[in-house]
Amino acid sequence: MKTVIQQTQCWIKNVIIIHNICPFAKREFDNENIHYQLMPKDLRQAIDVLLEEFKRLDQSINIATTLLIYPEGLESFDDYLDYYAIVVDKGYEGVYQLASFHPDYCFEGSHNDDPANYTNRSPYPMLHIIREASLEKALQNYPHPEEIPERNIRYTQKLGLERMKDLLNNCLG
Repeated sequence: MKTVIQQTQCWIKNVIIIHNICPFAKREFDNENIHYQLMPKDLRQAIDVLLEEFKRLDQSINIATTLLIYPEGLESFDDYLDYYAIVVDKGYEGVYQLASFHPDYCFEGSHNDDPANYTNRSPYPMLHIIREASLEKALQNYPHPEEIPERNIRYTQKLGLERMKDLLNNCLG
């Protein structure tokens, strides 16, 4: 049985990288510059761990990015969104950006069965801490980064709902 981190790494490799959902993920994944942090079920403790991760990134240039993985406690997408609203404003605006992923992710205004939701569907609820400076640097060298979301929507819709479900489910086994 795969561990939570192995399932997450499988998702990054077989969904995010292979299908180019994030064109910046491969380098950090291949260089093993991603820190995977399992989060506690207690959400008050999880906020403390989040703040510690900001400090860890402040102090370590060897970690490019962190994935905070919530195996328990945020199974409901609505609860996850409430939690995200609380943690998004913790004093690091302009330094770090939080990307949002959840097994039941659904973009506002879309239907639950829209394959485009799978650009942000993951094996577990998670937050991705991204250094703003690294993101800005990567975007400077990438032609038309504003087109990435639209490209992902078209691509995942072309693959279809069943294929996207299979890609995610294959990492859980």
